Amino acid sequence: IKFNAKYYIEMKRKKLTGLCFLFIAIHLYIPLTAQVDPLNCNLTAYKPKSGLKAEVKDDVLEITWKGNGNDEVQLKFVIKDAVPYISELAVRKLRGNWNVLATNILPEFLVVSGVRRVTQQQTKPLEDLGMPITTKTLNKIKWNAFWDAPLYLEDKPPPTHQSSIPATAAFANHPGMPRKLEEVTRAIASYRTTSCEVRTNGARLEIKFPGVEVGIFKGYLQFDIFKGSNLIRQMLVAKTDHFSAAFKYDAGLKGLPFEQSSSVVWRDLNNLPQNKDLVGESIDENPTIVMGNNRLITAELQGGSIAIFPPPHRFYWARETEQNLGYGWYRKDNNNTFSMGVRQAEIEKDHEFYHNFALYNARPDIWQYMPMFFFISPDSGMKAIDAALTFTHGDHFKPLPGYKVMGDHYHVGLVKRLKELGGLNQKLNDVETIKGVGINIYGVIDGARGPGRHDKGELFLNDLAEYYEAAKSQSDEDFLVMPNDENSTSGRPPFLGGHYDIIQSKPIYWRP
Repeated sequence: IKFNAKYYIEMKRKKLTGLCFLFIAIHLYIPLTAQVDPLNCNLTAYKPKSGLKAEVKDDVLEITWKGNGNDEVQLKFVIKDAVPYISELAVRKLRGNWNVLATNILPEFLVVSGVRRVTQQQTKPLEDLGMPITTKTLNKIKWNAFWDAPLYLEDKPPPTHQSSIPATAAFANHPGMPRKLEEVTRAIASYRTTSCEVRTNGARLEIKFPGVEVGIFKGYLQFDIFKGSNLIRQMLVAKTDHFSAAFKYDAGLKGLPFEQSSSVVWRDLNNLPQNKDLVGESIDENPTIVMGNNRLITAELQGGSIAIFPPPHRFYWARETEQNLGYGWYRKDNNNTFSMGVRQAEIEKDHEFYHNFALYNARPDIWQYMPMFFFISPDSGMKAIDAALTFTHGDHFKPLPGYKVMGDHYHVGLVKRLKELGGLNQKLNDVETIKGVGINIYGVIDGARGPGRHDKGELFLNDLAEYYEAAKSQSDEDFLVMPNDENSTSGRPPFLGGHYDIIQSKPIYWRP
């Protein structure tokens, strides 16, 4: 407990001697260690394996396993005041000394939830067929909503796609619009843990701590240990009885040791290394958002590093745009500790798509999985990032001999965004990211989006010319921004239905 100025004022008022005051000040600086709770850990489903060991010693669950190469990793768990902690996290090379990277680490989760609404894009086709929109029908189709944004509370219509958002009027169990502040629940996970369970599952261990509550969700905390790897999965598994919930989550580790050598490391959107020295950082309850590459953020500590990242394919819901919203965070909690983890944004970056940020579905009484991974390394932060990236092949597409890698159907808003930045010679973060992952042909589907979009005459051709110039400005001899167009045949031949892409390998002047 740190010395508080109020004690000093009180001591001066009572005119205590310097010796007494010194004694009290020293006493206040002595850290207090909470007594650990009895560890009622069920190991009946645990099967001892070579290179993967679990045992309980003096109310401490100790997991030791063989990691990458010659590495050995150790995690220790305790329960203090009904809260599960990582009491010690350590790594060592073969026959070396243990490097304790962190102690008394709290698994942190922030969950934000809102109400899932059905959209007119879903209901109109049924209405056109004369099908009644009942509660049963809504409960079936609302989970497929695309143009929904449960956390966007402003009552402003979108610039486009007005017919796609939820209906204003209430019907069946659809609450109508606008969204209300009381629909949104924002909560940090709280723990009432009295036991744990260790289970062998193939070549990994699963450690569960029940008694977790976070907002509308209840469930358990789980850690997965993978034999032969320094990788650990930390996961909140929870469910809700809410009739129509959608949610997002942030996850992290709280209580990482802040020392003179501690820093936060990542690669920026140009894949260049960044290192943030925490000495000059301010103490702030609000996290600093990191716009990093590869979804990775790393704590570089004495004796090694901890690289944190989300699951690569299940962390993102469908979006209308591909802009990087910042998926890492760090926070200096005090002069002794900091926190770090992964996050999901609560709103789209481009205001045109504020109404399209659908979040995850949380169907009633269905378990929801909210994982993050952390990779323990005895090396530097950048080496930890490189090692962690091996799980996703370096986040890089490998072309087949004689072929290029193409990605198609991206909403980028080239012309509009480049103009807002100051001209066509500017760079866009998502374009640079796409180039960095090894895509050679970037299929953008903006089409002509200026005033000529609905004119179909000379204005349309002028806007096409501007679109082609914008695509050219972002291309080079090894990277092509292909200026395609998303189109619709609704109400006119050939009645293909829905939307389709007109793919153009070079600029073509045409009229719909």
